Amino acid sequence: MKLKNSYQLLVLVLLSATSLQAQQTLSIEEALKTALDNNYEIKIASNDLKASQTNNTIGNAGMLPTLTATVTDNNNIQNLSQIRLDGTENSLDNAKSNSLNYGVGLGWTIFDGMSMFAKKEQLEELQKLGESQLKLSILTKIADVYATYYDLVQQQQQLSALDSTLVISNQRLDLAQNRFSIGKASKLEVLNAQVDLNTDKVTLLKQKELFTNTKILLNQILARDTKIDFKVTDVFKVDTKLELAELNNLAQKQNPQLEAQIINKRVAELQLKQVKSTRYPTIRVNTGYNFTETESSLGFTTQSSARGFNYGFSASLNLFDGFAQHRNEKIAHLAIDNAKLQIEQQNLNIETQLATAYQTYLTNLELIELEKTNQAIAKQNLAITLDKFHIGTITTLEFRTAQLNFVNATVRYSNAQFQAKLSEIALKELSGKLDY
Repeated sequence: MKLKNSYQLLVLVLLSATSLQAQQTLSIEEALKTALDNNYEIKIASNDLKASQTNNTIGNAGMLPTLTATVTDNNNIQNLSQIRLDGTENSLDNAKSNSLNYGVGLGWTIFDGMSMFAKKEQLEELQKLGESQLKLSILTKIADVYATYYDLVQQQQQLSALDSTLVISNQRLDLAQNRFSIGKASKLEVLNAQVDLNTDKVTLLKQKELFTNTKILLNQILARDTKIDFKVTDVFKVDTKLELAELNNLAQKQNPQLEAQIINKRVAELQLKQVKSTRYPTIRVNTGYNFTETESSLGFTTQSSARGFNYGFSASLNLFDGFAQHRNEKIAHLAIDNAKLQIEQQNLNIETQLATAYQTYLTNLELIELEKTNQAIAKQNLAITLDKFHIGTITTLEFRTAQLNFVNATVRYSNAQFQAKLSEIALKELSGKLDY
């Protein structure tokens, strides 16, 4: 067999080995959309944001008046005895009396040391915090989808390589058995070929198990039926143009964890304003319209009723509270200091993670090119070795070495692409620019 024919045979082996059962191909775009629609963590974070939006009202900040309706009905049964000024004595057993009060009242705090305005700003910041937390949940889950999806791509490529080597191992066993039958090979060659074939079957079986389990994991992340079967693309798309300076700038503006720390600092500052507001008086106006009806079985007045409008105001000022004011302000200042430290710490963490992830990213890009070259060489070597093996000019050990070199080179090339993709995902997640 000529070398050209060996190449053609190898190509046919690789193509036949990669054929899978008819399955729906799940694209990364479809996986991301499904995760955004179904994922539980994202739904929970979305509901938390809706709760923050619902809380962000002027009424919740205490800026609106309160209107209440009241009704009070009191009834008494008593044994009464009275002596009037003129000496007359009156007495009555089981005397009944009752009073009925009902009406509406309006109360409005018109000044509380500006606490209500600080509370409204705080509610707005808490809404922004909910938005940042939702963004973090989305980014984290999208990163999980990317990582798991491209792990499947890597495993699918490795399955293809293992399928191809299994086909070649079967051909090798058939050839060894034919040679043994015509007396050109020993039984040992047949046994070695059978052992290597079984080894390849075990490796393929384990890889299929891992591939199936990873598909179940992706289905779980997508919050859909874990029994749904699918296949993924065979191509890695690695962004090779990321720049560290640009990523750092984006992280300062878009990283949700840093955003959350900045918002927390603003919330702490507004909390201090609310604490300081208690140094000022609280002024509250009130008004209402009430009805009163009373009845009594004994007395100067047996029945009376009244109705009318009332209004007024109240003012209060904390003069001394056991130094609680001073203590609360000191605690609020410490909370602001801690928030500043957390921002600095988060900045340092992001810079460190970006720097290390970027170095790993550069290394993995170089490894892709090296392993790509190695795989091409190993493929060419396997084709030449296959040609020589058919004509009996090399030993089975040399053939097996070339076969395993090709498989290992394919696995390493696939893994290099996967690791580079993971580095890209990590960098984009840190910078807050992971597309979805």
